[in-house]
Amino acid sequence: MNRKVFLIVGLIALALAPVRAALAQADAFPVRPVRVVVPFPPGGSVDTVARLVAPRLSESFGQQFVIENRSGASGNIGAEQVARAAPDGYTLMVHTLPLVANPYLYAKVPFDPLTDFTPVSLLSSAATMLAIHPSVQARSVRELIELARAKPGALNFSTAGAGTNPHIAAELFNQLAGINTVAIHFKGGGPGLLAALAGDTQIIFAGVSEAAPHVAAGKLRSLGITSPKRSGAFPDMPTIAESGLPGYEFVTWHGLLAPRSLPAALVSRVGERVRRVMAAPDFVKLFQQSGLDIIASSPDEFGSYLKAESAKWGKVIRERGMRAE
Repeated sequence: MNRKVFLIVGLIALALAPVRAALAQADAFPVRPVRVVVPFPPGGSVDTVARLVAPRLSESFGQQFVIENRSGASGNIGAEQVARAAPDGYTLMVHTLPLVANPYLYAKVPFDPLTDFTPVSLLSSAATMLAIHPSVQARSVRELIELARAKPGALNFSTAGAGTNPHIAAELFNQLAGINTVAIHFKGGGPGLLAALAGDTQIIFAGVSEAAPHVAAGKLRSLGITSPKRSGAFPDMPTIAESGLPGYEFVTWHGLLAPRSLPAALVSRVGERVRRVMAAPDFVKLFQQSGLDIIASSPDEFGSYLKAESAKWGKVIRERGMRAE
């Protein structure tokens, strides 16, 4: 009997050894710098969020969280690198809507957004601003829609690339308004904004914090924000829904992900630190000043959100016949 008990205890200890090893690895993490991939150029909202969060995680963990911009193909290039990285916690990624939209836009995407990544936390959300060049003869969303209907295909809008947030926000606007403004794709939100400022494009859906200074300077005219309610940071700016297009709603989001099969202990450790640093009152204020709303969700909540976003925007992309080369 003693030999049998000893054997059972030994088998249990053997089975628990990998669990103990994983927990020990998580407790020691990180022992070297962590790479945070941003699959877009510097200057956009995804880059902004990553550069706000990374220094706080560096301070919390005592190791550097280093931003690495790997742009191209509307976020596909950077995302593919992360999908192929080792699931050891030393490669993370901050991404947004194109992660789940691109499989509907491209003939082939080298990863599955719902199975090839580990959701860590939905970090934040933000309203987008609909702005126009001052040369456009419209003072409200309603007037812009009337102008677009009178001149089908004559107005164009800047995007940060096919399938990016500005592209999808504008196509949703087209769909609900029954108009056809034309997408002009740029390699990132920064170049797209510069084109709108120069008058090379007439319309842009841009981050509120990025566009607001140009509105204040008279270089752009704001017609509304895309969120369902007004922004606390810009209370005088109407929503698109109240300014002429009832039912319109578009909210940008930013999420932290890792490669597939990241051990649960590491997911928990990183996610817990993210929620802790983002709950600090000064950090909340910093995000609000940038027109961002902190979410800091759990991994499971983020995973469910990704599935819902994939279904929602897949429908819009199919109905608008949107494609990317």
